[in-house]
Amino acid sequence: MTALSDLPVSFAAARKAIDDSHAEDPKTAPSADGSDKKVPNELHYARKMSRWLAVRSPDASPTLQLACRAQHFRRLFPSKKVHVQLVYESSSLINLTRGKRWEIPRDSFPMTRTGYLTWRAKQKTQAAEKITTLLSSIPSSSSAAAAALSAEDIDRVAALVRKENLSADTETQVLEDVACLVFLDDQLDDFGKRDDVDEDKMVNILRKTWAKMSPRGREIALDMRLSERAKTLVGKALAG
Repeated sequence: MTALSDLPVSFAAARKAIDDSHAEDPKTAPSADGSDKKVPNELHYARKMSRWLAVRSPDASPTLQLACRAQHFRRLFPSKKVHVQLVYESSSLINLTRGKRWEIPRDSFPMTRTGYLTWRAKQKTQAAEKITTLLSSIPSSSSAAAAALSAEDIDRVAALVRKENLSADTETQVLEDVACLVFLDDQLDDFGKRDDVDEDKMVNILRKTWAKMSPRGREIALDMRLSERAKTLVGKALAG
């Protein structure tokens, strides 16, 4: 399997700090190694992001590796009731399924399309602020004997987490591709089993999500091992 390049010591310490925070998630997911072991959901998701980043961009920069590891850092996942509303608001299925978002309830904003977009922007801003604070505290908060990350590197990670200049920034597009790939790999089948999401909605959201991916991201997605149901949905989305 393709692997990412080793991180410099300071970046490796930063990744550990990010993972330590993810490990606080009380919700768990099956371990990716096929064992019976459960892992914190956010840590599972972060590892999946790194795995697909290695496929999408094996030469990813250290800052992109950190941004992928932290791309929805400590956000709050909406309740099931709010989920139903999001199905109608979102232009991307990825926006509905990104793990446990801890600190900004969806229902703290109006349940409208404008309210949804405001909530999403606030999430990105807060995640970037929190990851900036965390990375700026290293090495004081870490036992690793590593030099602190530069302010420039920290700012770059935060900009990627905010997904700035998505249409023009190659690394931001890579991060978006990776999030889409993780969804297809890890979440599509479970999402499709929900009572509040019918096939038409799935196809429509998949179609809009596909439009956000780069040609390379789409190429990888088409080569993924998907369930027969997932293949059918993707096929219908692309046929339209």
